[in-house]
Amino acid sequence: MDSLSGRTVRWRFDDGPAAGITFDHSFSPDGTVTWRIVDGEGQGASACESPYAATRVNDKTWAISYRGASGHTLTVVLNLDDHRAFAFASNETSWFDMRGQFDFLG
Repeated sequence: MDSLSGRTVRWRFDDGPAAGITFDHSFSPDGTVTWRIVDGEGQGASACESPYAATRVNDKTWAISYRGASGHTLTVVLNLDDHRAFAFASNETSWFDMRGQFDFLG
């Protein structure tokens, strides 16, 4: 995999403020990311954020980061071997680390 552009990633965290909530993130070639809450608290909420950064660390690891209009920043590291996701979320007053799983939808 050379790029996340045009792909959708679904992740769900086991801990932190987003525990038990499933999110889809669709990464567009124009540098925007659209997120949507699939289930759990806030189901159906969605927004398009710009810009995002996605970097292939190696053949089995990707790092993704973006800052939402809400002021929250999310950075997620994806392990392609076992589909584990490790994330850091923050805003002007809080910081959280989270762990979960992911899959590619497209």
